[in-house]
Amino acid sequence: MRYAFIKTHQCQHALRFLCQATHVHRSGYYVGLQHPQSLRTKKDKRLLGIIKRSWMASGCVYFYRQVHHDLRKSGESCSKSRVERLMKHYNLKAQPGYMKRRYMNSGEPATVAPNILMRQFDVWEPNPSWVTDIAYIRMHEGWLYLAVVLDLFSRQLTCWSMQPRMEVDLVMRA
Repeated sequence: MRYAFIKTHQCQHALRFLCQATHVHRSGYYVGLQHPQSLRTKKDKRLLGIIKRSWMASGCVYFYRQVHHDLRKSGESCSKSRVERLMKHYNLKAQPGYMKRRYMNSGEPATVAPNILMRQFDVWEPNPSWVTDIAYIRMHEGWLYLAVVLDLFSRQLTCWSMQPRMEVDLVMRA
């Protein structure tokens, strides 16, 4: 990229000045003119396009192993370390997973609310019974929690609340 810039502006400015401005040695510029790109660099650029496509198709969550598996499926032959090197060089990082917490009988047992409806979901007048639910929505930054309240008579959403943490406040706001 720098060499191409110097080559296009060489007729307007002195070569010494252009090399100084782009932080390139003149000897390196002349070598770059004789050997523009190596065969490996050309293959890496082609492979990088395929890697980016696979990584973007996964929603930017694939590690180099899954991307390598996709490349092998599509008929490309390259090593895992090459895919890892290219992804690291071009800063193509995967979204890390969330660790599962394993608790062994810790804390108090959950309290279960009594079943008042007894599965009778057909209601003949408005507002005698509402039902609630909490939905988990996975976002790029983490989880988002949505609490909703429905009226069983009209089957319409009465109110809702959304927060990044699932606490009592989430349900109380709804």
